[in-house]
This record gives sequence, structure tokens and C-alpha cells, in this order.
Amino acid sequence: MPFLDRLSRWAAEKQHEPAVVCGRERLSWSELHGAAAALARSGEPTGVLREPNSVGFAVRWAAGVAGERECAVLDPAWPDDLADTVERRLAERWGAPAHRRPAPEALRDGEPASSFLVGLTSGTTSVPKAFSRSRASWVRSFEASAAAFRLDPADRVLAPGPLSASLNLYTLSECLWAGATFHTLARFDVGDAHAEVSLRGITRLVLVPTMLRVLAERGITGDVDASGITAVVCSGQKLDRRTLEAVRRWAPRAVVWEYYGASELSFVAASRHDPGPAAAAAEVGTGVGRAFEGVEAAILDDRGAPVSDGQTGNICVRSPLVCDGYVWGDDGQAFTRLGDWFTVRDQGFLDAGELHVLGRSQDMINTGGHNVYPHEVEAALAMLPGVAEVVVAGVPDDVRGQRVVAGIVPAHAGLCQLQLRAGLEGRLAPAKRPLEYLQLDALPVTERGKLSRTEFSRWALEGDSRARRLA
Repeated sequence: MPFLDRLSRWAAEKQHEPAVVCGRERLSWSELHGAAAALARSGEPTGVLREPNSVGFAVRWAAGVAGERECAVLDPAWPDDLADTVERRLAERWGAPAHRRPAPEALRDGEPASSFLVGLTSGTTSVPKAFSRSRASWVRSFEASAAAFRLDPADRVLAPGPLSASLNLYTLSECLWAGATFHTLARFDVGDAHAEVSLRGITRLVLVPTMLRVLAERGITGDVDASGITAVVCSGQKLDRRTLEAVRRWAPRAVVWEYYGASELSFVAASRHDPGPAAAAAEVGTGVGRAFEGVEAAILDDRGAPVSDGQTGNICVRSPLVCDGYVWGDDGQAFTRLGDWFTVRDQGFLDAGELHVLGRSQDMINTGGHNVYPHEVEAALAMLPGVAEVVVAGVPDDVRGQRVVAGIVPAHAGLCQLQLRAGLEGRLAPAKRPLEYLQLDALPVTERGKLSRTEFSRWALEGDSRARRLA
């Protein structure tokens, strides 16, 4: 694994300082190193990691990738039959017994080109795709992200989401590489997260925007001191204006970074929001910033030919950070090679060097022969007064094939469809404007806190009480 040699260094230099903290549990650098080394030498199977957040998770993760070992991290919330299916496929890859690897002589990194991780796409109802990733790709990713987001060994980093999610697993690993203290929670709880921030000296948050919003807004109302936070790193979906404004009020010293990437591609592009006045409209559109150092971004059509600046196509990268390809589940609809470029079929465009993300091709709405990307509509609606949160999806329509439906969480009482329709005049082409507006109390999100357009589509189709027609 690309952090184990560094872990040995920190265990020698900062042996009694905290390395990993989860609630009341904590391990110092020397304790973490010693426990992981002992587990790795024990010969106990460590190739499959399926457990909730804890300091023990960090021990098993470090032991599971020691030497030339390879590890897969499964979501503990998955049904047993799905987890069993994935473990059987891993057993086929590794040979029986399924997840036993040769015991390394020491807790050390393996060869840079060797695979250490079988990454799994999220999913609870079908077998997820699996990809492999080399140690070298994460070393380069650590170097890129630590430099871009200015991670320091003195930082105390809170990632309150599940460690089985790639964002949080990467953050744990990055902290072990950089020598920063990693904090997490046994489960996401706003009160517990606020206690970490105010009592444990947290300097940096890493989380998805939905979690960030609730922490910031409740932190403001609860007078939770976040003055020690100097950086916030966000990913998973586009950061919206309301969340950014709340963070600037709650954590006034924090630089807010948002980045676009994918598990298979790693980091692609990032933008920075400095502390200061409330966000301007231009800061929260579809733009996600410029490519990371060492990453080239381009927009190509399905044949691999470049498209003109401003035109929509596949977001493609040339980068040393990408994965090695799929272990299983390659259906040609996600991670793909187009010549010497790689893509996960996310759609977007470039404008004067800034990357704009419109969403996954499978999220695209085909309405009356027009292609509409939900994120573009969401970005336009999010700019309108009275809109606190928004989600857009397509639902079946006998005349158009699909119709565009918007779910709105109002910022105040009295918001009506007429205001929204008038507000989109001049912002969106007529074909892209929603035909139906539903009022929501809260956005539908996955267990990992990400926006779920699939769930919203189901609410709209089934007339769910959580999605009521807006007046």
C-alpha cells in the first residue's frame, strides 16, 4: 500500500500522538503501526474488509494491503447475499482460500506497479463493478491532493461518512501518508460531528455537500464554534450556493475546495472558494474548476474525436492517477479507453480551460428529441430566490418519451411554480425547463449522503407524499 512506509516513519517520529480517532476510541501512530504489523504477520485473512467505522478498521485496512496483498472494502450495509456474491468473485480472483494472502515479513509497501485495491462501485441491488488500482496511482494521487488542498501533518481531519465509501477511505489513507490525524464517527450524527469540531481541534472537513450543509446550518443555529476549521474539501456532487453561504458563516476562516473526480479516474479538476462575502452566482453553476497538476482533460465524442470548446461530450483524461481497469462488470458503459484517453462517460464541456460537468450519460433525459442533463437544470434553479435545494430527473411520458420534473425544497413559504417558470426565462432553453414542480421537505439521498435522482423519480411516479405538487 502506498502509505505503509510513511506510517512507519510517523510511528517513529510521532509515536504517542493520535493517528486515528473514532468517537472515544483512538490509536497513536505507534499503536496503529504495531497492531497492523501484528495482524499482517498473523496470517489471519484480511483481504475482505466489511465492517463499520472504528479504529480497528484502520488496523485491518493497513494489514490488508501490506506487502503485495490486495484488499477489497465492502459496504457493511449491503445485504448478506450481495456480499457473499462479491466475496465469491474475489475468491476466484485470488484463488482459494478466498482472502488469505502470504504473510509479509514487515509492514511495508509493495511494488509500485502492483495492485493493492479492488474497488467496488456503490450499489445495493445488483453486483457492483470492480476495478483494480495500483499502489503507484495512489501515491501520485496523495502527492496531487495534499499539494492542491494544502494538507499538513499538523492537521486534524474529520471525515464523518462511512469508511467503505471511496471518499472517506481515500481520506483515511491520505492522512496516514501525510502524517495528519484522522477523525471519523461510528455513524454520522450531527451532534457528534459538532462535538468533534468544537472539542477536538478539527482543522479540516472532508465530506459530501449534503452532510456539509446540515453541519453548517445547524452549527450556525446551535452556535457551534468552527473558527478552527481552515479547510473544507467537498466531492460527490456539485456544491450549491446555499451550502457555500452557510459554510462561510459557520467557518469564516475556511477555504472551501470542491473537486470533480471518479473512483476509477481519481482527481480530475478542482476549484477553490476563499473566505469572504456570500458566493456570487458564477461560483455555483456547472463549472468545477481546472484540471489537477499532471492531469490533462479533454471533451471527446463517442469515437474519441475532440469536440469544439463549449460543446458537450465525454469528459476524458490523460493521467497517471487512473485505475488499471475492471476486474469484472465491464459493460462498456462506464470506465472506457478512447485512444490514450480515459472516461467514465460523464458528460460536460470546456469553456476557456474550465471544466463544466453535466452528469452521467445514463442520467440524461430525452424529452421530445432533446437531450437534457439534470445538473444543468438544477444549477439554473438553484440560482433562483426562494430555492433552498433542488433535484431534477426524467419520468416516463407518453408524448415526449420523458418529461423533466423538478423537486424543490423551498427556502420560505409561498414559493410557487409561476415564480420558478418566470425565473428560468433566459436561463434555460424551453425544452430544458421542467414541466412539473414538486415540493419536497428534504432531498432524497443514499445511505452515503449522495443525491439520489432514482429515488426522486420513484417519488414522482408513485405520487409519494414526500413529493407534493407545488402550487
